[in-house]
This record gives sequence, C-alpha cells and structure tokens, in this order.
Amino acid sequence: MRRPSARVRYMAGMVIDATGSGMYLPLSLLFFHHVTGLPIARVGVVMSAAALLSLVSNPVAGVLVDRFGARAVVVGGYLVRAAGFAAYPLVHSPVAMFLAVGLVALGDGSYPPSIQSFVAAIARGADRDRLLAAQRSLRNAGLGAGGLIAGAALGLGSDGVYRGIVLVSAGAFVAAALILRTIPVPRADTPPAAAAAVAPRTGGYRLVLRDRTFLVLTLQNVPTAFGYMVLSVALPVYVTQALSAPESLVGVVYAVNTVGIALFQMPVTRRLIRYRRTRTAATGAALFSVSFAAFAVLAGVPAQSVQLAGVFAATALFTLGEMLHGAPLSALVSSAAPEETRGRYMAVYQFSWAIPIALAPAVLTALLGLSPTAMWLLLAGCVGCSALTLVRLEPRLPAQAVHPRAPAPPERAESREEHDRETVAP
Repeated sequence: MRRPSARVRYMAGMVIDATGSGMYLPLSLLFFHHVTGLPIARVGVVMSAAALLSLVSNPVAGVLVDRFGARAVVVGGYLVRAAGFAAYPLVHSPVAMFLAVGLVALGDGSYPPSIQSFVAAIARGADRDRLLAAQRSLRNAGLGAGGLIAGAALGLGSDGVYRGIVLVSAGAFVAAALILRTIPVPRADTPPAAAAAVAPRTGGYRLVLRDRTFLVLTLQNVPTAFGYMVLSVALPVYVTQALSAPESLVGVVYAVNTVGIALFQMPVTRRLIRYRRTRTAATGAALFSVSFAAFAVLAGVPAQSVQLAGVFAATALFTLGEMLHGAPLSALVSSAAPEETRGRYMAVYQFSWAIPIALAPAVLTALLGLSPTAMWLLLAGCVGCSALTLVRLEPRLPAQAVHPRAPAPPERAESREEHDRETVAP
C-alpha cells in the first residue's frame, strides 16, 4: 500500500494545525481570564508583552532553517507551541502566564519563515502556487471548523471545557509535527553544510541586506500587509460606527471573506498559473486599492440599503484581491530567495508582515479617529503604489520566480526526480 503523497500529507498537517488553532483563537483572552481571575485588560497586556518574543524568534528561525533545514524548524516550532499550550491549564499567575504565552510566541515567530522555506523545498514552479493556494483554502476551512467546535463546546458552560480545548490544540500541533516529519525533502534543499552540491554562501543576514531587489520586494509588501489587517481591525469599527450598521453585519462580512477563500482560492489559482506571479499579485493589490476606495465612498452615501450593498461588494472585491495576491506573492518571494540562504531571506521578508500586524491596531484606529475617509484613501494610495512596484521589479527578479512554469535550474533537476520517486514509494 502506497503512502499518501507529500502534498496530501502536507495538507493534512495544515488542516489539523488550523483546526486546533481555530478552536483556541476565539477564547484566547477568555481562557486566562477564567483560569487566573485577572481582569481582561490585564490579561491582554501580559499576552501582548509575551507575544513580542515572536519578533525575536523570527530571525533566529531563519538561521536555523539554513543550518538544519526547514522541516526540522517547522516540526520543532510545532512541538514548542504544543508544550506552551499544554502548560496553559497550569497557569495561575501573571508571571506563569507570560512564560507560557511566551513559549507559544517563540513557536509562532518561527513558523512563517520555516513554513515558507518548507513549501519552497517540497514544491517547485506551478506546483508551489497550487500547494500554497490549497493551503490558504484549507486553512480557512480549518480555522472556521475549529471556531465552530469551540463555540459549541463553550455552550456547555464548564471551566473544564476551556482546559480541554487548549489541550486538544496542543495535541493538534503534535499531530501536525508528526505528519510533516514524514514528508521527504529533496537533497538540494537540505542545509548547505549537508549538501556538497550546493556551494555555501557566507555573510548571514548581511547577504540579505545587500540584496536591494529583495529588500524592495519586502518593503513593497508593508502597505499591503496593513491592508490585510483592515478586516479584523478597521472594518468592524467603520461599519458599526461610521456607517451605523448593526454589529451582526461584522460576522457576515467575515463569512464572505473566509468562505469565499475556502471555496474559490484553488479554482482561481488554477486559472492564474499561466500568468506571471508579479502581474497576478499586482492585480490583487490593485483590487485591494479599489475596494478601499469603495469603502471611502460609502461614508458619503445617504441610503443605508445602498451602504450595506456597497459593504458586501467592497468586501467581495477585497476577497478576490486576497485570492490573487496571497499565494502568488508567497511563491514569488520564496522563489526569489537563494536556496542555500532561504531561511534568512524568508525571515527578513516576514518582518514586512510582523511589523504591520503589531502596529495595525494602533495606527488604523488612530487614522479612523482622525478621518475614516482619509484612512481608506491613504490605504488605497499606498497599496496602489505597492502594485506598481511589483510590476517595476519584474525585470530584476529571477525568471523562475516570476514565471510559475519556468524550468528549474539544472542542478536542481536531479534532486527533484529523487524527491518524486521518494514521494510515491510505498
């Protein structure tokens, strides 16, 4: 009997990971409020302080990926997070909470650079785009399923349910680690110290910082990363306060986005494989820009029925932009990074997400307070500049990064064939 393919095993791990995460995310603040008795505000402060550790583990993970391989760091990060979640039920003080949440934050920070490097190691060309699209689709479905499970469990009204949920989440991380550990990695994607065929490159992060093209590619993502955050930070406030819409509409808007990606990400990506990643991602960013401009216009529309229809239309446009932007840009960035220092490159790129995620609540709410219309127009302009930058960068990027179907370099072909044989082996 043949083992499941690498793709099937990878997606199984992602679904288990997302379901476990989706179970815990809706009750993260509530859990520690229940087990420690601390006020919600204080719990939030302690969790935010501990979460800053993820900014430390991100560059460390880049070094570890280049030294030990992406798979080892992904698996290790899962196990670190599992240990943190397993410690949650033992927390009874702010100090213990900081240590437990900090442990999870260290694992969280290592995840983005290591998982992007891992995907780049096990899939090439158009296969990389398909795998990233499937990952985005199934992760959205898994997060939604986990949230529904958590909601149903919390309806029982027992403190034991809270502890049970975090332990199940810990088990999900362990299961994901065990599954991903079985996925074979092509020999050319092993660490430079273990791969004689790959000439090692020295310089560490200085090498990345000297790569101006990659730095521009990273910096252009900052405005778009802020744009991704509007759905969870700015839009709920804008819809309920500036547009005076009912709070229940916020949940419906989330559903339009998450369900849309879960259902249509893979079919959309299949149609986009023939196009350049730079053009596809730029089109997605342009759609973000148009949707933000549409949200800005809605504030001046007097008829509430037209406002509500506009909210759904702008959200659908945002969702389509996300489907065009997310997977192609991830594939573009990981393909543009040199293989032997990919971990460091992905760690630097991840700061273009980590910093906006950390600053978005403060920046976006401050802009909303000054002028909601100005906030949307500023975002629209900045994200539009990101789209233009992607197109202008295209001639300076490697052909195999821009074109999903570009042939792999000759030195990688042999290792790819070995990987394919290993994947289908019983």
